[in-house]
Amino acid sequence: MKLVLLSGGSGKRLWPLSNDARSKQFLKVLNNKANENESMIQRVWSQLKAVHLSESSLIATNGSQVDMIQNQVGLDVPLIVEPARRDTFPAVALSATYLFSVMEANLNEVVAILPVDPFVDREFFQRVKDLELLLRQSDANLALLGITPTYPSEKYGYMVPEPEESNKWIRINSFYEKPKKQLAETLIEKNALWNSGVFAFKLGYLLTLLEEKGFPIEYQEMLKKYADLPKISFDYEVVEQEEQIAALSYDGYWKDLGTWNTLTEEMGIQKIGKGILHHNCDNTHLINELDIPVTVIGVSDVIVAASPDGILVADKKQSPHIKDLVQTFEMAPRYEERSWGSYKVLDDTLAEDGQTVVTKKFKINAGGLWEQQLSPSRSEVWTIISGKGELILNKEVIDLEAGTVLELPQHSLLTLRASTNMMLISTQKLSSEIKAEEAIQEYESPMKIANYQ
Repeated sequence: MKLVLLSGGSGKRLWPLSNDARSKQFLKVLNNKANENESMIQRVWSQLKAVHLSESSLIATNGSQVDMIQNQVGLDVPLIVEPARRDTFPAVALSATYLFSVMEANLNEVVAILPVDPFVDREFFQRVKDLELLLRQSDANLALLGITPTYPSEKYGYMVPEPEESNKWIRINSFYEKPKKQLAETLIEKNALWNSGVFAFKLGYLLTLLEEKGFPIEYQEMLKKYADLPKISFDYEVVEQEEQIAALSYDGYWKDLGTWNTLTEEMGIQKIGKGILHHNCDNTHLINELDIPVTVIGVSDVIVAASPDGILVADKKQSPHIKDLVQTFEMAPRYEERSWGSYKVLDDTLAEDGQTVVTKKFKINAGGLWEQQLSPSRSEVWTIISGKGELILNKEVIDLEAGTVLELPQHSLLTLRASTNMMLISTQKLSSEIKAEEAIQEYESPMKIANYQ
């Protein structure tokens, strides 16, 4: 059995900590048994290791998340990298071709697909294993894992079983996506299950389906044709069109930490970062990624979150509306983590001459290697704040230490190697044809991006 974890997301629902470059699964806001902050993806990967499933697991993601995944889970985790952001059907299709033509998996191999960020107990993954047996014992083409509902939620999809059920599995009759409360109550009376987003199939089944739809089954060809795949979920494109579907139920602990109110219920700590959360605040959480303190007094049932991307103060029950509001923002992420470290935008200013000046703080990890080439429209001034390293600037080797100031002209080819943890301030000056939002993003070496594929 192969497990493919889907790591995507637009980073809107947990704004301002999440953004296009840092989706919710990477936020280190959960508290583990060692009293350390960990992310959702770190928690899930440790659970997979505990039940001996990590060796057969892969993560499907996009290029912008590769560094974050490797930083948090490890460099040896197998990755399937999408050439463009699409939806779950293209991601699953690409994963299937990778398993077939790169890993040379057997057509009878069972493939389980699951989100990278469920908040569950280890027993959940044991139940995922049972999907393989279900596919082999039944005539089903798809096997789903449903969650026994605990209340009539309007946030989840529902799977309605056939009236006559097997003692071993459930035959699925129909699906309802996020019904209103009254309908949800009726569905629960019919023994409907929440859709967990976990499903399994035999590899040959999906490859045949791709061929019928006119798509390639070889990985390299799929990469070339990826933009031609419909931008649609696997549920809509495949699951709801399939007649032979069976499911298993799971009645253990399961929660989608997709909103601030559900996430804070599982955080374990009420304050992260610099600031004061007064004792008269009931069920209020403060998460601060800024270097300035935030003080919260006399408010209850509130989330206060601050990052370089913005500040949120919201009633927890109203926090799910943040996704719709953030859609109106047109701004690039002002904080990103990369393989070599991280950076945050301190300031961006449009000068009178039309040029944009962007100031960033970079943190480079000891041993980190950072390569880039400045465009013809960009020059920089670096000030080394702390640490030591070496810069190769257009084949000239320059030693770096605290206090070093460098001017980097346009077209410069840079390779920075940090011998210790380093911090530097970069003031970037960009010509008038470069938009401020484009200037804020820090682009990787084209060679590195090519190597992802």
